[in-house]
Amino acid sequence: MLFDFETLSPQDCYKLVVSSVVPRPIAWVVTQDAAGVTNAAPYSFFNAFSSNPVVVGIGCGPKAPDALKDTAANIRATGEFVVCLVPETAVHQMNATAVDFEPGVDEIAEAGLSRLPSAKVKPPRIAESPVALECVTYQLVPAGEHTIVLGRVVAVHIADDCVLDAARCYVDTPKMNLVGRMHGRGWYARTTDRIEVPRLSLAEWEAKKASR
Repeated sequence: MLFDFETLSPQDCYKLVVSSVVPRPIAWVVTQDAAGVTNAAPYSFFNAFSSNPVVVGIGCGPKAPDALKDTAANIRATGEFVVCLVPETAVHQMNATAVDFEPGVDEIAEAGLSRLPSAKVKPPRIAESPVALECVTYQLVPAGEHTIVLGRVVAVHIADDCVLDAARCYVDTPKMNLVGRMHGRGWYARTTDRIEVPRLSLAEWEAKKASR
């Protein structure tokens, strides 16, 4: 069935996209305002976009018409943020940080999470996250009511027990036990059900065709 986005309401377009572009990585974005007040919010409009430089992006919706959410406002003001991936063990705390608290409320404390200092930026990282990306603003891209925040990663913290070989930068990805965002208001996916499909070289592909 064809859905013509040029004839649908923005809300209907949103429902179709978030119900079909799945699973999406989900992460806390931790920021601070100019006075040092910390904000943490989960985002599933998030992914990695380049490798040199390493750039990640998040899509920040509006808080109200013509008003930025705290995340985007803080990033615009300070140019720094930390992206913390969400493990299954902290999925309920992640859900708690999505509550629409009043300004100035510490979402990290409300959710019973812990902080750790970052190495290169001022916002802290969330201790319960097995991987945290310290970022500085690369570019802010307006996209309708959203602001697409592109951040250059300047450091990454990975839990010690998830590092296989530090010298070779080998990571035990399954051990992170991360979750992904699915459809609707509350569906998520575990990353424990996996299939391996090795990438083929051209020679392997030609040999595969010849053997048919």
